[in-house]
Amino acid sequence: MRRWLSKAEVVLGNHSDRLNAINIFPVADGDTGTNLYLTIRAAAQSASENPTSDVGELLAGAGQAAMEEARGNSGTLLSVFLAALAEPLRGTTRLTGPLLAAALQRAEIRCWSALSEPVEGTMLSVIAAVSRAASAAHGAQHDDSNHGLAATLEAIVEEALAAVVRTEAQLGALESAHIVDAGAVGFLLIMDTLRASALGEGLQPELLDGLHGFNVQDPHLHLDHIDEGVEVMCTINLSPLDAATLRLKLDELGDSVIMSAVTEVEGGYRWRVHAHVPDGDAALELIRELGEPMNVTMTELAGPPEHTHGG
Repeated sequence: MRRWLSKAEVVLGNHSDRLNAINIFPVADGDTGTNLYLTIRAAAQSASENPTSDVGELLAGAGQAAMEEARGNSGTLLSVFLAALAEPLRGTTRLTGPLLAAALQRAEIRCWSALSEPVEGTMLSVIAAVSRAASAAHGAQHDDSNHGLAATLEAIVEEALAAVVRTEAQLGALESAHIVDAGAVGFLLIMDTLRASALGEGLQPELLDGLHGFNVQDPHLHLDHIDEGVEVMCTINLSPLDAATLRLKLDELGDSVIMSAVTEVEGGYRWRVHAHVPDGDAALELIRELGEPMNVTMTELAGPPEHTHGG
């Protein structure tokens, strides 16, 4: 798991520019690759500093670190995925096919429920596809052997690739631009890195060949799609009821709302909040009616990815 997260950091760093270039959904802010990289970097750093031999404990810490540093839709969703993946793996020191299938099922449920309006043709579709592939492979193998794990991992990557190809036809914006979803490609790379790390192999060099838009030399596809508004992210301690209220209010104000519990605190949970809104200050005012936000960032969706400020 440490090797996986460390390699994923390198791989996403190497591919971030191209992922940024094809990032047009849900907003064309050209930062999906950067967001995935910065989020996985936080997870990898946590894992490298955690001496535990418990797979679930290691991933739980990595998921929490990723949640605190998550950037954008894609990074937030990736952090939810990592945290959920850890839950069925607690207490084990060895990954197996059946355990991986259970972990991916949990991650699929958590990721889809974290979004107010989940959309097909995104990273979510690939997460669902790998969950189904792992369950099918587990059913076919019926064993905890290394061979069974290898078969599961290979099935996951094969189905992840097919799911990425399907994203183009699932979203009108992608179909019009003749490209696949950037977050979906990033998640495919993460899954192939998991396969390679577990099996002691390299990445599949031809994996991304032929994906529409990914090998296009024009580095500015996202600039053809201009979006307005602000991306607001923060961490806040809320009761489940107040969290539901905040989700409803943010849904009314904007879109791309993602809320996920990070850790349990007195009286509720520490939540990671993400939303795209017309007015960032108005969103913060809503949030402050329910609690005091921490780690606040507001990014103009039409501006460069690095234009952020904390509060």
